[in-house]
Amino acid sequence: MQKEQTPEQNVSKPASRRGFIGASGAVTAAAALPVELSAQVAGSDQVKVGLIGMGGRGCGAIVQNLAGNDRARLVAVADAFADKIDGSGPRGSGLPAVTKQLEKLGKANQVDLPASRQYAGFDAYKQVVDESDLVCIATPPGFRPLHFEYAVNQGKHVFMEKPVCVDAFGFNKIVESAQKADDKGLKVVVGLQRHYEDVYRQAFAKVHEEGLLGDLLGGQCYWNGSRPWLIDRQEGWNEMEYQMRNWYYFTWLCGDHNVEQHVHNIDILNWFLSGDNERGCNPISAQGLGGRCTDLPLSVGEIFDHHYVEYRYGQDQNNAIVNSQSRQATGAWRHVGEEIIGTEASLTMKGAQSVIKDASGKVIWQYRKPRSGNVSPYQVEHNELHDAIANDKPLNNAYYGAKSSFSAVIGRLATYTGQIVEWDKAVESNFNLMPEELSFDAKPKVLPNADGNYTLPIPGQTKLPWA
Repeated sequence: MQKEQTPEQNVSKPASRRGFIGASGAVTAAAALPVELSAQVAGSDQVKVGLIGMGGRGCGAIVQNLAGNDRARLVAVADAFADKIDGSGPRGSGLPAVTKQLEKLGKANQVDLPASRQYAGFDAYKQVVDESDLVCIATPPGFRPLHFEYAVNQGKHVFMEKPVCVDAFGFNKIVESAQKADDKGLKVVVGLQRHYEDVYRQAFAKVHEEGLLGDLLGGQCYWNGSRPWLIDRQEGWNEMEYQMRNWYYFTWLCGDHNVEQHVHNIDILNWFLSGDNERGCNPISAQGLGGRCTDLPLSVGEIFDHHYVEYRYGQDQNNAIVNSQSRQATGAWRHVGEEIIGTEASLTMKGAQSVIKDASGKVIWQYRKPRSGNVSPYQVEHNELHDAIANDKPLNNAYYGAKSSFSAVIGRLATYTGQIVEWDKAVESNFNLMPEELSFDAKPKVLPNADGNYTLPIPGQTKLPWA
């Protein structure tokens, strides 16, 4: 069974402040690499790969990307923090983790990464893009529209993690860049890996090729789990550094957990209701409720710990209704999965298994992923990206990635404000959560009060961004 890759449990340990350096500088993380990893690699048919974002998911993604093509070479990396590159930061990871995994796979020769191509700072992504043919983007979600836009403008193929936006400005930028990518023949994969998982592909075929469910009426989706990692505020950190280090707890960086995590499940409903694996669909409105009820102190970020959203779809999706549930509460009921309801039957998908039952509860189809010999969907998405590049096959996940990400965003707006949020109005507003200046000397838009606490949204009082 493929284990869902979720944020780690609470991590809180002191770290020396490695801070950041200018975008044109290099960190000395090469000292963590064996000598042979810094050797020049010959050959004109290489795919030069760059990585932007050196956290746990970024390091996992780059290993999977290199494993997907023996001709791929990691030639440049970047992160806002130098200590996330060399692995000395509060949560470790970095190049030492990448090196260890590649050595286990016998792929250590696929790294050509001298210190001069290891960049730190807010603008460091530009150097990585410029050095690469294919860019893996695994920065905090708020940055992805900016990084994706630059990569496409420079004519580079892209893998980017989900979600791909946290606001309307980001959604519109992703869609615009996706269209440019098509015009340039670029290939784009988004890390919504369920699209690349056999258990979901098999179920999709049963629903849309064989019509086992009849007309689709709606469904349920869940991501109920535990609280993610947290890094204590360190002496010497200013507000921008604290928020960047704890990006999961700030909406402008992660979108809230119903966007950062639950986008996976919302995406499945958009995919199955649309019947379109290229474009997907989106709800026309969202309304719901949420808040923070666990013991997480107000000194830790601004996000909710639970959301319950009702999504309504249009006539093209049979006016379907979807209920979306996400929660982060250690010790509470855990469940991650999706259900699709039709006029003839219902489909339940969870982990390694999909089951279709008729109205009487009789199982009419089921599929369980084999215990062995099955390639992880996290690997398949990179394999298919490299195949599309090598053989010039059409591949652009950015459209459904944007729709599913922004579906989660309007769900967050609904729970924060207590209002019905209409898709079209939210898109047209082009609201933007990003700070006006991206530097460690700048201040984020959200700041703690004099007591060091952040103000949570209050449904009924908090306004929609365009109100």
